[in-house]
Amino acid sequence: MRLSTFSDYCLRVLMYLGAQPDRLATIAEVAEAHAISENHLMKVVHLLGRAGFVETVRGKGGGMRLARAPGDIVIGDVLRQTESDFALAECLGSGSSCRIASSCQLRLVLDEALAAMFLVFDGYTLADLLGPPPGAARPIQWMTSAR
Repeated sequence: MRLSTFSDYCLRVLMYLGAQPDRLATIAEVAEAHAISENHLMKVVHLLGRAGFVETVRGKGGGMRLARAPGDIVIGDVLRQTESDFALAECLGSGSSCRIASSCQLRLVLDEALAAMFLVFDGYTLADLLGPPPGAARPIQWMTSAR
């Protein structure tokens, strides 16, 4: 399985906001920090806001921030909101035309693998992603002019 670019951008936005909890960040700022199109990030932030992960503040001096504490944002929940297809093979998708589905054991193995993957994702929160990686001295920081 490969996560979509959209999910990747969602996680990047959440990590950026989580690393700077004491201020509002703008879409332009995040776009510059990650070299991502502002148009793409507008869609990302819209979904994150609708899903209750991000809070936006309009107007002059506005921006966005996390709507929940990083420890309350479960990575599996984010991915369930951002990914539309978790079928690891054609036979797991809706409308499958597999001719051996009734006797095939592969489907059971793939279902088990997907469930195991989400057990891992559900075991981590945004707070876990913000801590320093093993062997690193400091947590993630982005270079921005808005500090």
